[in-house]
Amino acid sequence: MNEAFDFDRAAARIARNMVWLALAGSVVGWAVAGWRWAGGFLLGSIISLVNYRGLKRLVDNLGNNRPGRKSIGGLWFVARLILLAGAAYAILRYSPISVLAVLVGLFVLIAAVFVEAAFELYAGKRTLDHPDL
Repeated sequence: MNEAFDFDRAAARIARNMVWLALAGSVVGWAVAGWRWAGGFLLGSIISLVNYRGLKRLVDNLGNNRPGRKSIGGLWFVARLILLAGAAYAILRYSPISVLAVLVGLFVLIAAVFVEAAFELYAGKRTLDHPDL
């Protein structure tokens, strides 16, 4: 039985895995290194989740030829970069939370993708492009 890969369900699982990994990492960070590490990891995870949602929205909108939306999308992209740069500056300059923990929290998306890949391998899903996987 050869089933097509369902990208929407995989995207939903990745987002859900990101939330669970963020919570688990924050709890472990709190237990091992205190609230500064937990807060930094949680902040990095939130930034990663916001970035994932933006990237998912960008991919979903590729191919939609709606006039007038391109300039708004470009402005939102620039505004998001400015906000992220401002948040990074504030964290580095004024916040007592761990900068290293924020950087580690940014990798929650990558960890969630690995969890999804492991799930797909475990569940035995086959894609139409690679039926021999």
